[in-house]
Amino acid sequence: MITIWFMVAGVLSALILLAMVRLVKGPTAPDRVVAFDVINTLTVGLLLVIGIGFEELFFVEVAIVYALLSFVGTLFIAKYIGGEL
Repeated sequence: MITIWFMVAGVLSALILLAMVRLVKGPTAPDRVVAFDVINTLTVGLLLVIGIGFEELFFVEVAIVYALLSFVGTLFIAKYIGGEL
């Protein structure tokens, strides 16, 4: 059963790498912001899957804090790009 969680973690890691390609190649700044947000969301999911795989609550707590900080960071970047800051 544990190997299933680690296979899911591998798929999430591959998706993070694909999103990093879009982050680097993105033709516009909004594309890069969306790629950055996707990476953050996939990272939260990866932390949760790893927490389930290792049966550790610490990873879930880190995922919650990371999700809150990434949300605030994405909002800040979006406002900066929008010119309202």
